[in-house]
Amino acid sequence: MAANVYASATGGGSGADSAQTRSGAGVRTTGATIDCPDVGSKLTSVPEQAREEVDKELALLDEQIAQAYQRLSESTQQMQQDPGFADSAVVNPLKEKRAATLERIAIAVDRVGDRPEGLEALAACTVQDGNQAPAQGEGQDAGATQQPGQQQGEAGQGQQNGQGANGGQAGNGPVAADFADIKSVQPNVNTPRPEGNASRGSFATSCGVNENGLFNSDNIIAAPGVTNGAHHFHDYVGNQSNNAFASDQDLAKAETSCDDQGDKSSYYWPVVRLQNGAQEQDAQKPGGGIEGNAGEIVTPKQVTLTFVGNPREKVTAMPRLLRIITGDAKSFVNGPANANASWSCTGFEDRQLKDKYPLCPQGSDVVRTFKFQSCWDGRNIDSANHRTHVAFADAAGNCPSGFRPIPQLVQRIVYDIDAPSLQDGGRTTPLFAVDSFPEQLHKPVTDHGDFINIFDEDLMGEMVDCINGGRKCGAGADGGQNPAPGEEPEEEPTKSPEAPEEEPTKTPEAPQEEPTKSPEAPQEQPTKTPDAPQNGDGGGKPGDTGDGGDDGGDGKGEATKPPADKPEPGDASTASGAPRPEVKATDQADGNAAGQGGGAKDDEGDDSDSIGESQAVGTATSAAPTPSAPSRTEPQAVGQGGLADTGAQLWPAAAGAVLVIAGFVVLRRVRRA
Repeated sequence: MAANVYASATGGGSGADSAQTRSGAGVRTTGATIDCPDVGSKLTSVPEQAREEVDKELALLDEQIAQAYQRLSESTQQMQQDPGFADSAVVNPLKEKRAATLERIAIAVDRVGDRPEGLEALAACTVQDGNQAPAQGEGQDAGATQQPGQQQGEAGQGQQNGQGANGGQAGNGPVAADFADIKSVQPNVNTPRPEGNASRGSFATSCGVNENGLFNSDNIIAAPGVTNGAHHFHDYVGNQSNNAFASDQDLAKAETSCDDQGDKSSYYWPVVRLQNGAQEQDAQKPGGGIEGNAGEIVTPKQVTLTFVGNPREKVTAMPRLLRIITGDAKSFVNGPANANASWSCTGFEDRQLKDKYPLCPQGSDVVRTFKFQSCWDGRNIDSANHRTHVAFADAAGNCPSGFRPIPQLVQRIVYDIDAPSLQDGGRTTPLFAVDSFPEQLHKPVTDHGDFINIFDEDLMGEMVDCINGGRKCGAGADGGQNPAPGEEPEEEPTKSPEAPEEEPTKTPEAPQEEPTKSPEAPQEQPTKTPDAPQNGDGGGKPGDTGDGGDDGGDGKGEATKPPADKPEPGDASTASGAPRPEVKATDQADGNAAGQGGGAKDDEGDDSDSIGESQAVGTATSAAPTPSAPSRTEPQAVGQGGLADTGAQLWPAAAGAVLVIAGFVVLRRVRRA
């Protein structure tokens, strides 16, 4: 039941008209697909000496399915006229080819080990109704425990909606029934609570979003040495030399897109495409349009790669060149036993879809999440079926007997994709789907991810120490802060308007300092001189770190600038100890350097982009206004920002201001005399 080899069927016949067809608009609607037993999953033990030959024969099996699916997709009329056409022209010839290939596999293994039994029974295939999802399997070993909510009973629901299973731009999916409104899904994510000797830390690596456009339709794990072994395009980040013919030495010497050059690991997954009629670079090539994968490839908006610990035990280092495949690229016909797809939307990630693409509300992005196997057998970096050397922990976080916990890769990919217009088959707003093998009809349950560990040994050691030590390390680590992009920054502007309202309470103190600052005062705005000595900004003109007052939007000109040197007393009042002007100047330097005097206004403009900065609030967007507050702890705690408090201080403040100005006038006349 469980497929592990990607190189699967791909129907090229539908690719010829890929630019003209749309879901529900002149597409082939046979609703039929090819269902063949997955041979790779049955070969759990293949001697190393026979592995290369067996892998190539497995890839040939997938190519045979691809050709059969192509013939099937081109034979709608013949099948309607002759019910036996599919068997005689497609299924039986396919069985003969598969039988010969399976015999070669048995011979290859028999040369160096024990001949595998029962392979001949895997030769026969059937034609399956593409409108029906596969039966729900019983052996939910992978995703069920790791990804709660996998069996939602949605597979197959709504399929009979008058829209053929073979929809989409290339004629083999997706269809409207493959989508679900994320708001209609109940929260279904459960995370085991760490206990005992848990490893609570995390380690992040940043490797980009494949902005340089590295794609191919190979699969070095499942089909090494075979061009187009995957039959669909992958996005690649990290290692830049991943193709079917790369040796371990090639991978070790390769360039990497990761920020930390000690991480040359390869992270890859099927691309997502918009069914919008666009002609991509692979429109008439294997893996692309010829394979039924058509439309505009969408570059991710964000990719996060995080390694986390185990809720029960300390983790051990991954072996170098460890290979892991998570999910099942053939799960639509194989059944969901090894499926591990997780689709959601930003803001709704406590709700995960396994067999539907999400319809996200406006302002929310599509999210794909992969949680990789986190238990290793302690011996092998790969296995004949690419699965048995690693395993998922159970619902409580325990590894199977004989397996040890390793850092778990959690891969999160975000896309800026609008919810498609299902009512018109995607004409107004296009449908989207992952690349797949054509006989899988671009079903969301077929989503999968691949990983090859090529971490530097020292860096891997740092990762393990960090995770076992309960720390957050790596790219974007901020000393324990967990950034919440788009949330914290939105609160910051509410603080800056409070500062000007409290400023008048400081003015009475200023005149006492004026005599010592009289030489500088004439060069400054009259109301600023009291604070200038403590500002540490030197010239003061940059406006002066214009943090609080300017951005408050009072439009009071000079009146708001005096407080600019002592902004945000409302924030600082919570720490009413000794003043720390130096901290203010240091913290604001970053904001002013970026905005060159734009002050907090520039910072606020960057709120949406400041993810993972080291500011205590979890973002860098309000770095200038927020950190500056603690530096001005002198103001009394009266400053809570209330209008009544401010009014009560208005007359004393005005009187103080008059005294300040009068003092300046007198001093200036004395100097001139």
